Amino acid sequence: MSIVQQIIRSSWLQKGTNQICRQSVNPFLWQLQQYRYQSTNPVKYDDETLKQMIENDKVVIFMKGVPESPRCGFSNAVVQVLRMHGVPFQAHNVLESDDLRKAIKDFTSWPTIPQIFLNGEFIGGCDILLEKHQNGELIEDLKKIGIKSKILAEMEDMKNKKD
Repeated sequence: MSIVQQIIRSSWLQKGTNQICRQSVNPFLWQLQQYRYQSTNPVKYDDETLKQMIENDKVVIFMKGVPESPRCGFSNAVVQVLRMHGVPFQAHNVLESDDLRKAIKDFTSWPTIPQIFLNGEFIGGCDILLEKHQNGELIEDLKKIGIKSKILAEMEDMKNKKD
């Protein structure tokens, strides 16, 4: 392991972000590996490939950038909401591949990025997620797929302390 790899890995592991998102342990090396893989083995983003990517985790987002460095405000907002709820998620950076960006938009018939999937079901974009967060529906949606919101857990703890 090179010195750069060691420095990046140790700094990311110290933050403990790998519990939230698989890509967060080392986004630079992950991007480099993806670039190498795509340059030698281009990925065809057909419907079956996208379904596998979406169904691989309970919460999946297609975003601009990576969770540690979102490249647009909407992607950043989605990441922040999911982190507030303590939701583990898989993120796919559409800026790495024009084919991926086009394919996911065609797959969902949704024109914008980010795109959020819960348990394989397309939820929508940033605006939908924010609305669900603000009106409490997100907590219920997460509960349906077996994820307890950190916000809900904190509210229950506060209630128990009062009783």
